[in-house]
Amino acid sequence: MTSVTFVSPYKPIVCGIADYTGFLTREMPAGRYDVLSFNLENYGVTLNNDPISSAESVWYGIPSRYDYCAASILEGLKPGDDQVLWFQHEFGIWGDDARFVNMLRGIDKPKIVTLHTLHFQSDETLFGLRKREYQFLQALFPNVDAITVFTDGIYHAISHAFPKYSHKVFVLRHGTHLYPEITKMSKLEARARINDYLLGESLLNQNNKDTLREQRVFNNTNILLIGGAGFITANKGIDLIYDACDAVRQMIPEKKIAGVYIGFLREVDKSDDIECVARLNARCNQGNNHFLQTYLPDDMLPLFFRALDIHFYWPSDCTQSGIIAHALGCGATIACRDMEGVGETVKMAGGFTSPDFGKLVSGIKQLVLNAEMRDDLSKKAVNYAEAFCWRKQAIQHFKIADHVLSTIYKTKAYNRITISNRVLST
Repeated sequence: MTSVTFVSPYKPIVCGIADYTGFLTREMPAGRYDVLSFNLENYGVTLNNDPISSAESVWYGIPSRYDYCAASILEGLKPGDDQVLWFQHEFGIWGDDARFVNMLRGIDKPKIVTLHTLHFQSDETLFGLRKREYQFLQALFPNVDAITVFTDGIYHAISHAFPKYSHKVFVLRHGTHLYPEITKMSKLEARARINDYLLGESLLNQNNKDTLREQRVFNNTNILLIGGAGFITANKGIDLIYDACDAVRQMIPEKKIAGVYIGFLREVDKSDDIECVARLNARCNQGNNHFLQTYLPDDMLPLFFRALDIHFYWPSDCTQSGIIAHALGCGATIACRDMEGVGETVKMAGGFTSPDFGKLVSGIKQLVLNAEMRDDLSKKAVNYAEAFCWRKQAIQHFKIADHVLSTIYKTKAYNRITISNRVLST
């Protein structure tokens, strides 16, 4: 029976791809997967308190993001038949493209790579890929048995750029969460619960708590909430949540609209992100715009998305979004920039997208005025989440792994027959 060995950051490492891998393994039978991850002391980001199940097989032996090789992978690899190594790739995780390819070249096992951060709308190449991505794929393809990508846009870009390797490319949609108990919950209840958490249990500073309490941001039914949540990074366009809210207030001044973002810094020493926090703190928390710098635990994040009337997302550089995967499972009404993979995903899920900020704001105005339209988008989001939930995507992993192994076995059998025929003919 096919087993998958993921090579990836993994909990308790705090990063999107560690979460991604954890969500997949959570849906896989024990004994059919294990994980090779990085040395926790050397990884260089925050660690959380997520427990590791005793049924999980996780090896934290890869030295670091900048120090790895085939030997460091093989050291933690358990022997087994019908075994596929499945790498989660993002350029910031595997810090040297040539080293990554050399590592793969030195591992004589079936290998699949999921590529999380490829682009298909870049003007750096004719194919929509960035130059670095094109060069990386050129070196990668001969050394892997398959790659998976999240969107049709990237699939077509790669197939156009590398037609002879198109048989190695599979579209495997990013998994989504399912929160049936949350989607049945009224917004009033979700707001009450998130309000209690923020005012009582969270690490928000006292000024933020006082403002939320005085303005009744989460327990005034006449206030419409537009916002988002997640790691605070400069490229997520968090400022534009408040620009959008300001613009919609001017269009329909009779509506009470609050802009809210909740998040925390994952990399506390990154200068661009630190400047982003300072700018947002200076701008918000004095009127109807609220920037709340705190961590939302797993049980609170879906409640927050349920409490929002509109989830706004306008990144400056984004291929996929783990936050969107949460929001879809909550039945969020999403207004999003139509860009790269995140735009394709939200469009498929029935959300409102536009490549033009002004047009997106005009669409948000219509959503503010039309509760039925918001409800319709919410239902479409849930339908999408059900179609691509983590359980179904975990099954797809095994199907692709089976296909790869079958192809390898057929090729080896063909080669044996060919060699035998050559011997007989001499």
